[in-house]
Amino acid sequence: MIEDVTVTVPRRTDALLEMSGIVKRFPGVLALDGVELDVRAGEVHCLLGQNGAGKSTLIKILSASYQPDEGEILWEGRQVALTSPQAAMALGISTIYQELDLVPDLSVAENIFLGHEMSSAGFSQRGATNRRARELLERLGHPEISATRSVGRLSPAAQQIVSMARALSQDTRLLILDEPSAVLDHGEVDNLFRVIRDLTVEGVAVVYISHRLEEIRQIGDRITVLKDGRTVATGLAVEDTPTSELIKLMTGRSIEYVFPQRGDRPSATGDPVLDVRGLELSGVFSGVDLSVRAGEIVGLAGLVGAGRSEIIETLYGARRASAGTVRVLGKELRRGSVVAAVKAGVGLAPEERKSQGLLLDQAIYRNITVSTLGRFSRLGMLDSRAERRGAREVAESLDVRPAGVDRLVRLLSGGNQQKVVLARWLLRECRVLLLDEPTRGVDVGARTEIYALIRSLADSGVAVVVVSSEVEEVLGLADRVLVVREGRVVHEGPANEIDESRVLDLVMEGNAA
Repeated sequence: MIEDVTVTVPRRTDALLEMSGIVKRFPGVLALDGVELDVRAGEVHCLLGQNGAGKSTLIKILSASYQPDEGEILWEGRQVALTSPQAAMALGISTIYQELDLVPDLSVAENIFLGHEMSSAGFSQRGATNRRARELLERLGHPEISATRSVGRLSPAAQQIVSMARALSQDTRLLILDEPSAVLDHGEVDNLFRVIRDLTVEGVAVVYISHRLEEIRQIGDRITVLKDGRTVATGLAVEDTPTSELIKLMTGRSIEYVFPQRGDRPSATGDPVLDVRGLELSGVFSGVDLSVRAGEIVGLAGLVGAGRSEIIETLYGARRASAGTVRVLGKELRRGSVVAAVKAGVGLAPEERKSQGLLLDQAIYRNITVSTLGRFSRLGMLDSRAERRGAREVAESLDVRPAGVDRLVRLLSGGNQQKVVLARWLLRECRVLLLDEPTRGVDVGARTEIYALIRSLADSGVAVVVVSSEVEEVLGLADRVLVVREGRVVHEGPANEIDESRVLDLVMEGNAA
């Protein structure tokens, strides 16, 4: 364990933003306990910490969604009170959250200028708005995104670009990016970094939050680390701070093995639990053959947009296949039927867990039992005590924190929200578990727990399919790997017989192994 002390590099007087002694309390929770942060114009300041460390609370104070209970905020050396989001925007503070706050029914241009519409004499200037939106999208390297298209019809990666354009449409001086690369592929991340570097050359300060430590090396200048609501290190130079030291600061311990060790685990044998033949979704993917045995983890690697997520959504019945068959334990599933898939023992943890996998304003216990309510019904009446007891048992087995199943699930960290999704299917005793980006937005410590949990589910006989944009994750977790490019499987084989470089060659070039 490391000493619970604060490591501080002496401050410069030219800081654009200085936060000192920031305290924020919620009922029963001290979310921030004297946090310190200073950000200079023209730098990328990386904010690190495990889920629940206080990063989200801190940036919500910066964007004026929350008010601090104690502490001081200086802007260019002058004390300021960020009393409203408008006050923060007036200073030039823009925030892009991990869960994007776009309006799906509005156009790209309308979203970009939402709240500061271009108008003349009280009339909206639609042509000028669309023209300016196109200029911003070109600046971001995405002229292919139509300014008049509805945002709800865009991919998550394109929606991220629209959020960036919205920030740039204002006189932004401090840009806060919360896990901006979570839905981007390698090329899009490179483009994101190009945009960030261009902004810093113009003097814009960037606060960059990411759990991908390799990104910090590529884009960051200095680092602040939060742990348990406190600043444990601030002003660290990226080039002078080893990754191992960052992990120790974030977790309080050294993590040597992130992925469960394969050891002498025998290969999965027997008939497939999940057997997929000739699966096709017109215009998205085709000719997919996939089999997964009990106790086996199969990973799908590929770029964002390659069709990986659509494949497992089709397996789950959320999309109706245009051709092919899906069998679970030899029984063919009805196409496009989630009910049939769940009855057959198939569970899905979707990529967008907050919008697609969780009832955010419901309690933890209801999120866990929602697929198993019949088990807790007696003569048509729900036995709430039995429901809570069942949820509590599985939540405790997964070490969902903080303890207690009556807490609203939206109050949990990303890692614990993911555990709740997994708990749902553990309670359901599913035979096939489909995981789409299972560690998106999850810190390094919680990732280790989730990896171990996935491995333990497989060891108990569950057939697992994992989709991940992180090649290292696919190779480290899976027993077998399928590489998907432009809707087709271009490689299949044991995970220990292919390396990251070869996977990247395949996803970029698509040459069969």
